[in-house]
Amino acid sequence: MKVIIVGAGIGGLSLALSLHAAGISAQVHEAVAELKPLGVGINLLPHAVRELTELGLGPALAELGVETQALAYANRHGQEIWREPRGRHAGYDWPQYSIHRGQLQMMLFEAVRGRLGAAAVRLGQAATSVDPEGGVVTFASGETARGDVVVAADGVHSALRAHLHPHEGPPIWNHRVLWRGVTQDAPFLGGATMIMAGHQDMKFVAYPIDPVLASQGRSLINWIAELRFTDTVEWRREDWNRPGVLADFLPRFETWDFGWLDVPRVIRGAERIFEYPMVDRDPLDRWTFGRLTLLGDAAHPMYPIGSNGASQAVLDARTLAYELATRTSVDAALAAYEAARRPPTSAIVLANRGNGPEQVMQLAEDRAPDGFADVHEVLSRDELETAAETYKKMAGFDREALNSRASLTPPATLG
Repeated sequence: MKVIIVGAGIGGLSLALSLHAAGISAQVHEAVAELKPLGVGINLLPHAVRELTELGLGPALAELGVETQALAYANRHGQEIWREPRGRHAGYDWPQYSIHRGQLQMMLFEAVRGRLGAAAVRLGQAATSVDPEGGVVTFASGETARGDVVVAADGVHSALRAHLHPHEGPPIWNHRVLWRGVTQDAPFLGGATMIMAGHQDMKFVAYPIDPVLASQGRSLINWIAELRFTDTVEWRREDWNRPGVLADFLPRFETWDFGWLDVPRVIRGAERIFEYPMVDRDPLDRWTFGRLTLLGDAAHPMYPIGSNGASQAVLDARTLAYELATRTSVDAALAAYEAARRPPTSAIVLANRGNGPEQVMQLAEDRAPDGFADVHEVLSRDELETAAETYKKMAGFDREALNSRASLTPPATLG
């Protein structure tokens, strides 16, 4: 069996490694001519870290990422709404990591080249169309590639998804814009905490992503400043990596000095700032067409709420490789993959539109806009715990379920 993977992002590269580990041939085709460690920070949740660890990448992750100890929500005054331990500090068998997306991608890229060979990833190969029944992909160069399975892992602007759904149009913008940057500053809240402050119309997210600096008592803080605009405002919707302008958002955050974190100072300390409109797409009623299926953001682009996008792509990859290795036919494997992954990811897309676990921040804003003396006078412990646990179960990282779940490494490859 040969699998053609279109896209060398986190999902596509994780799939190549998973297929190789299962004894299945894989070839990756990527549109860009050179992979570079672009982007800013992301979080890898324990369910994704488990999968990458079972691929032998645990030590590499530990070198690149900061092991997250806690997650805290606060209101726009810096008052804590909710705090919970994370990863191994919460009893999971695997850690949670805050990590630079580009460094993670390059680590996966080098692992693919090392295990599958330097020719396993072909760069400068922009896909333009696909024959789903024949398993043939055509590239802008005029070249074609044929596989027993074709996997579209080419992101939110997937050319192959567009080929199947030519009238879908651009991603859906929710009138929120994210400005993102990284700033070297003093550690906050112990140096290994991820924080989210504010509410659904105005939010600041921050977490450390450099373990070397952390070991030296400093912090490289990945941060996100988010604002919602009225429905009449138009934005530069298709500029996905546009340099940000401080005047567009900093004035709204000028008073956000919490004592434990000086938000305007952190924003000003970034060497570069990028802006990203917050977009997703409506869930599809099917991913698989003949020998073609979708994976990662090509299948289920979601708002960056709950820190789940990259982790869900890794789960897609491991599940698809497992089904291809253990089912009696390609058709059965693709059907099982879609049955396992499409319903939960569709649910996450819709839940994130409702703010997912971050809904408690909006409830605090609605009920106590001027702040509170005791959060439990505003939100009950049961409300807080239910919001957190409901999302974990839906997204696949309920602690007991994850720790006890069977491995997605095919049985024939164990031992």
